[in-house]
Amino acid sequence: MSSEPPNPVTPELPDSPVHMTGTDHITIWGSNEADTIEFYRDLLGMPLVLRQPNLDDPSQTHLFFDTGDGRILTFFVSDDRPSNQRGQPGSGIGAVHHLCFSVAPDEYEDTMDALEEAGHQYNVFDRGIFHSIYTRDNNGLVIELSTDKYEFPDERRGEVLAKAQELREEDGAEYAKDEHLRSAIEALGLEVVEHDLPDASAGVGGVE
Repeated sequence: MSSEPPNPVTPELPDSPVHMTGTDHITIWGSNEADTIEFYRDLLGMPLVLRQPNLDDPSQTHLFFDTGDGRILTFFVSDDRPSNQRGQPGSGIGAVHHLCFSVAPDEYEDTMDALEEAGHQYNVFDRGIFHSIYTRDNNGLVIELSTDKYEFPDERRGEVLAKAQELREEDGAEYAKDEHLRSAIEALGLEVVEHDLPDASAGVGGVE
C-alpha cells in the first residue's frame, strides 16, 4: 500500500506565510579585489556592476557582479588577503558546498578551453538532466558551470524538474536521468530540442 511522501516534490507554491520572488544576491568572503575580478569578470565574463565599501566594515571593499540574468554575486574583499585555490577548510553545517552558474550550450566547450588556458583544473560530468563543469575559483570555492541538455522555457523549469522527479520515482531510478527529463518535457507538451554536447562521465563525482 503506497502513501504520499511527507515532503512531496512539486512546482506548486507551498502554503507558507510568505513567498520569495527570486534570488537577489549571494555574498562570499573573498580574498583580494584583483584576483576576484580576474576570475569572475575576466574569465567567467560577469560584469562588475558596483564597487563600494562593505557597509558593515568600511575597511573592506564590496564587489557586485552580474551573473548573467540580473542576479548578483557579491564579494567582501581586502588587498591584504591572498587568494587560495587549495579548497575550503571544512564542510560543516552552514558551509557553502559550491556555486553553480549557467553556461549557454554553444559556449560549453569554449568554457573548458578558457579554463584550461587560464590554468584552472576542471572535471566534466553528465549529470543525467544537465552537463556540468567543475573547477575552483581564486578562493578555493568549488564552482559548477552547468548547461542544459534540452531546451525548455526558464519559467517552466520547476515544472519540468518536478515531472522528471515523478518519472524517476516511478522508474525506481537512483537519480533523474536523461530519459526522465526528455519524457517530462514530452509529457508537459513541450517541444523536445536536444543540445549537442560532448560525451562526459556519467553520474557521481565532482571537482578534484
